Order: sequence, then structure tokens, then C-alpha cells
Amino acid sequence: MITLPSRILATTVASLMLAGAAFAQTPTPAAPAAPATKAEPAKTAPAKMAAPKEKAERTAASLECSKQADAKGLHGKERKKFRSECKKTAGKPN
Repeated sequence: MITLPSRILATTVASLMLAGAAFAQTPTPAAPAAPATKAEPAKTAPAKMAAPKEKAERTAASLECSKQADAKGLHGKERKKFRSECKKTAGKPN
């Protein structure tokens, strides 16, 4: 015959096992995040197509300013300041 404390213990163990499953967290669904991500590139795509030549010119000026900063041995804040001023003058040497 099963005693009362054994029944209580068995009931408690079974309750804890079921409670663990009830309180387990479920992962958030990925579906709501996907449409927001897909909508953003559509907004920026026309802007990229509108001025590809300008972007190439800016990149060339940026590269030229980087080369000049390397030649001068600039690092950190001085390099950042130099490149900023250099890009304003379109990469022309000072």
C-alpha cells in the first residue's frame, strides 16, 4: 500500500514537471521582423541608382585623402580632422 507522503511527493514532482513546461519561454516569431527589413532596401534603392557617378567621385576623393594622410603619418583625431578638411576641398593637396 502506498503511504500518504509518497502520494504527496509523487504529486509534487509531477506538478513541477508540468509547471516547467508551462513557464518555458517561446522564441519570438521572426516573421514580423522580415517584412520591415525587406521594406527598407526598397526605399534606399532608388537613391543609389540616382547618383552612381557622384558616389564614385566621393570615393576617389576619400581614397586620395587617405593616401595623403598615410603619407603624413597621421593617426587618430588628427587623421580624422585632416580627412574631413581634405574631402571638403575634393582631395586637392594643401
